[in-house]
Amino acid sequence: MTDSLLDGAPAPRRILLVTGLSGAGKSSILRVLEDLGYEVIDNPPLGMLDEIVTRAEQPVAIGVDSRTRGFDAAAVMAALGRLRVNPGLQAELIYATAEESVLLRRYTATRRRHPLAMRGAVKDGIEAEIELTARLRAAADMVIDTSDLPPPELRQVIETRFAPGTDRQGGGLTVALMSFAFPAGLPREADMVFDARFLRNPYYVAELAAQTGLDPEVAAYVAADPDYPRFLDQIDGMLGLVLPRFVREGKKYATIAIGCSGGRHRSVTIVEALAERLAECAGTCERPGKTHRIDIGAAPSDVPSSGADGQGAWSVIVMHRELARQGRYRWRWASRPKEPVTDVVEGRYSS
Repeated sequence: MTDSLLDGAPAPRRILLVTGLSGAGKSSILRVLEDLGYEVIDNPPLGMLDEIVTRAEQPVAIGVDSRTRGFDAAAVMAALGRLRVNPGLQAELIYATAEESVLLRRYTATRRRHPLAMRGAVKDGIEAEIELTARLRAAADMVIDTSDLPPPELRQVIETRFAPGTDRQGGGLTVALMSFAFPAGLPREADMVFDARFLRNPYYVAELAAQTGLDPEVAAYVAADPDYPRFLDQIDGMLGLVLPRFVREGKKYATIAIGCSGGRHRSVTIVEALAERLAECAGTCERPGKTHRIDIGAAPSDVPSSGADGQGAWSVIVMHRELARQGRYRWRWASRPKEPVTDVVEGRYSS
């Protein structure tokens, strides 16, 4: 938790620079942010960024890309650097991307010209823009690949990361735990992926097939697999090593994906179990048979410890991708940020 929050001072105002490849969904991201209450300005001259931020009185989302007057990756990085040294601001860079084949298909469908290939082939424009913005992608706080991300899921991703209140963690880490089905594709936003398909499958048990890992009977069946406890413990141990380093390095978002064949039974069960553990162990945590000491580079007295609500060095979001696609689940906080997100925002899943 930052000193400003401890002293009761206002939290830093959030400033989001949204950039990326043309056709990758930057405009869609800005529309969602506008719905969330951000003041949105798309493609202002880079020289005006400081003035725009100074005059604004609410969170701001600014779109910058190859169409922006004076666009240059070095200039964008310099502007971002100036914003980040201001203690009253929390400046972040979002980069939208998609596979080249997907971008080509989108341009073909809309019959639009690529801004960097007004007289040439769209493919040449895409390749030029990838090279032009490579530095921004490498420096981005969050890269969003929209290749197979439908609009409702893109909205869900933006809401879980940037809704009002998610900036009040004192710069803490937001961990998204996601279940998914391998046949439906890997989650492109995942930082770590674990495969649960070796565990016995409730799908082949008639009375369990229609249920999900959210049902106690399915969770108990999966947990009864002899290798389940060791698998869960080893994932937990890996996260116990990696997440504190993410916190210490200033990483703001991490997605941990657990996959199985259908994305409804085994992966859901494990995500729910991990969510419970991570929500309990957000700082220094002890539980029967296991002690986690999380060192985030601070003196022991400065290490955030979790309370009864699991608040501490990170907050935890649970997302079940395949269940959400079927309309059977909405994302939720397993451990909220320091200041809770309004209930109007939580769980909204609209197209």
